Amino acid sequence: MGTTQLESVPEPKYWHLRTVLSEALDSEFSVGEILPNERDLAARFGVARATLRQALEQLELEGRLQRRRGVGTTVAPPRVGVSVGARDHAWPGTADDAWQPADCVLAAPPAAVAEALGTERDEPVHTVRRSRVTHGQPVAAELLHIPRASVPDLTAIDAPSGAARARAVLRELQRLELEGQENAVELGSAGAEDARELDRLPGAPVLVVTTRYLAGGRTAALSVATYRADTCRLTFGDSGDVQIHHGPRTQAS
Repeated sequence: MGTTQLESVPEPKYWHLRTVLSEALDSEFSVGEILPNERDLAARFGVARATLRQALEQLELEGRLQRRRGVGTTVAPPRVGVSVGARDHAWPGTADDAWQPADCVLAAPPAAVAEALGTERDEPVHTVRRSRVTHGQPVAAELLHIPRASVPDLTAIDAPSGAARARAVLRELQRLELEGQENAVELGSAGAEDARELDRLPGAPVLVVTTRYLAGGRTAALSVATYRADTCRLTFGDSGDVQIHHGPRTQAS
């Protein structure tokens, strides 16, 4: 592999290197492929290893790269689209739902959730825990809060425990006629539990998507989904899956 020297530019050298590396990821590497070691990459681009590390860290922040302990630096999969637009509304757990149920407990929710659901603060609700995985890595974790009034026919026989109980609650919820849903999105930081589920460090940036499901003139369920900010992007409108290709890329000389 020959040496590629960087042209003289006014922008920081690591930022220019980040642009060149991004092009290389698109043209030379596939998802999951391990990058050459830092020494070889620094020699190829004619930069100090400190400059290379800055560029790699920036690409990791942007979700283009992943550093995996015991493996090395790999090319990250495409970002997961998080739809907050005008697509057809649907209950959680329908056939095309990408979430996997993990557990369900009956317990009093946080005060803010109880207020949003219109339940008493000490009134237990069904809390379904679900996860979303793509290319073998966790990208999102969700807590779905469902008042008992939304699933009145649920019985202990239908929902013994764990994932089976979660699926049973979702099946009962789908018996209601969905009138609509409302979404809100905010940037947050991963708490200890979310960080553990998402395989990130506490404090890592996340997108928190709160969805209110409406039926019978009330809030029938409330979802709080936490997405890894480095692996997800928001989509709006009916199509939602628009891919943007950034104009001519800076070339290495």
